[in-house]
Amino acid sequence: MKLMKKLMMMAMMLVASAAAFAGDSPALKEILKQKSYADAEALVQSSLSQLASDAEKAKAYNKLVDLAYEAFMAQSTIITENQLNKQMGKEEKPVDEQLMSEMAYKAIIAAADCDKYDQLPNEKGKVAPKFAAKNAQRLWSNVRNQLVNAGQEALQAKDNAKARMYWQLFTESDKFPLFKDCDREAQKPFFGQVARYAAIFAYQDKDFAKALELADIAMQDPEEYENAINLKMEILGADLKTRDDSLSYINKLKELYAEHKTNGIMEKLYNMLGAIGEKAAADKILDDALAADPNNFVALADKGMNLLNDDPAEASKYLRRAFEIKNDNALLATYLATSLSMQAQNTEDSAAKKALYKEAIGFFDKAKELDPERLQANWGYNRYNAYYNYYGEDAPETKQAEADYKY
Repeated sequence: MKLMKKLMMMAMMLVASAAAFAGDSPALKEILKQKSYADAEALVQSSLSQLASDAEKAKAYNKLVDLAYEAFMAQSTIITENQLNKQMGKEEKPVDEQLMSEMAYKAIIAAADCDKYDQLPNEKGKVAPKFAAKNAQRLWSNVRNQLVNAGQEALQAKDNAKARMYWQLFTESDKFPLFKDCDREAQKPFFGQVARYAAIFAYQDKDFAKALELADIAMQDPEEYENAINLKMEILGADLKTRDDSLSYINKLKELYAEHKTNGIMEKLYNMLGAIGEKAAADKILDDALAADPNNFVALADKGMNLLNDDPAEASKYLRRAFEIKNDNALLATYLATSLSMQAQNTEDSAAKKALYKEAIGFFDKAKELDPERLQANWGYNRYNAYYNYYGEDAPETKQAEADYKY
């Protein structure tokens, strides 16, 4: 009886040992035999369900990484050899940049799939990844950076879809668990810009959800923050058709403004409230901004321009303060001069009228100096009108102002 139990225990140990050291499944063996990426990829796609375990699936995807990486490195090696050949005056070999970029893309996609299975618990319930460290080390720099070059090449070829494909993967792969320990210092100068361009292309494709994700990533770069947040506002406001759409957009802007107190959001919110007739709410946006910062240039300028028709005297106070902050702004100089001219028209006292026109002429002349071609500010007719009222119709100064206006 004891002998029988002993034999049974030995048999169970042999079965367990055989299971532990079982070879690859036939489906995996077939995948691992492949020499080309295309053939291996086709087999992985068609036989993934036949693989015996998560470990086998990780191994299958790692085979794709190997093949893509080898194809990438073959072209990269030619580039290095060509650099030496050029120095030595030897003939350079052709490089397949398109293949190089395609393989870089596929290697990173396959590595992410490999890591998904590689990080799952094994038969003992433990997470013991076999491929993560190697794949992160070999793909993070040269291979992943090729996506940036590939996007640039696609952009020059006016292939925005392909540029988006490469730049979106470059951006999103930054958060792949596979690359969590990689050094990001080298990508800092361009990472945010690539993310923003990827967001622009997603927006152009009307993939608004993805565009917002990418814009949020770009916003994390201080150099891209302002451009990215302006892009986010544009994405949020895309395809407005009804008043309800506008109200929904305004609520999103309010949420965004509460988190990011930028002048761009403030001005957009102010304009949207004004557009739907919420004048009091719009004014409050500017008043609150000026209460927080009395020298807020954007709020001062918007407040002044908003008051121009109803109260030019009050408008000139805000416009003057704004111009003191930015005295190189031709449009602001024009608006300030116009507010002074409008006050002069409404003034009965001749001396006061004369003084206001004289001051207006000074700011119109400044606008002309800053923007002689009237590319930003159309100061021409209003300037002539101020000269006409100050100097008279036949004065040489007025004639010159008329010539400037008609030029």
